[in-house]
Amino acid sequence: MTAVDDALVRRFEEHRDHVRMVAFRVLGSLESAEDAVQETWIRLASSDADAIANLPGWLTTAVSRICLDMLRAQRSRPRELIGHPLPDVVDPATTGDPEHEALLVDSVGRALLVVLDRLSPEERVAFVLHDAFGVPFDRLAPVVGRSPSTTKKLASRARRKVRGDTAVSATELAERRRVVEAFLAAARAGDIDAVTAVLAPDVVRRADRAAIPADRPAEVRGARKVADEIAVFGRRARFAAPLLVDGDVGLVVASRARPELVLTFEFADHRITGYELIADPARLACLTLAVLP
Repeated sequence: MTAVDDALVRRFEEHRDHVRMVAFRVLGSLESAEDAVQETWIRLASSDADAIANLPGWLTTAVSRICLDMLRAQRSRPRELIGHPLPDVVDPATTGDPEHEALLVDSVGRALLVVLDRLSPEERVAFVLHDAFGVPFDRLAPVVGRSPSTTKKLASRARRKVRGDTAVSATELAERRRVVEAFLAAARAGDIDAVTAVLAPDVVRRADRAAIPADRPAEVRGARKVADEIAVFGRRARFAAPLLVDGDVGLVVASRARPELVLTFEFADHRITGYELIADPARLACLTLAVLP
């Protein structure tokens, strides 16, 4: 390897983490992001690197185009059905470095990654690059193959989808979020008493058949019975995050950026009066998901 090649490697390595984070935010998978990083390096190594005045900007543009092509290719292939059957533990990464991917998911936000996965490839690239990395629209436009004004509209449309619309007042939403977060924390800890504290005495747990094993009932009634089975959900709760589901507070359990299980809730008097486990692919696809404000 020549001295010039060594220098180029060092220059690329200085920006590798940034390139990986751009790719991860756009793709939602560490494995796919690493593929995009490698392809970015190949393109850099085969280019006239000496003529690149702004290497970080060039790398951001290059990896964004690669990610856009990857997203378009994914959309052109039929997606395998999800949600049936749901594994006891949803691992955020079945290959690569699960701990590293989990840290990346936490840094970005599991709910945000799930919502981003529902955007079109062009919307996702425009939103992530502009809102997360501050890339101006005149630089973004050639990446998505649109005019700057159209690219701005793509990002704006994506932003509206990410934020969603709430079905209740801000005060009520905040209170319901507090209750759901307490429910989630108790489930993660396996604290039956803490779970019971946020459940109404006559709470009802419902589930579609894709969400539970065949030997479990589709409906369970009563706070103690519902709380006792939380241990089952608790194994998945590590990979759960609050989000807006059809305008109200819910929970999503996601494998990578794809929802495997969604919980919708009913509330009264600051307690959960009912919730439903949804894992049927057709039902999951019909839910409107957004990030909580």
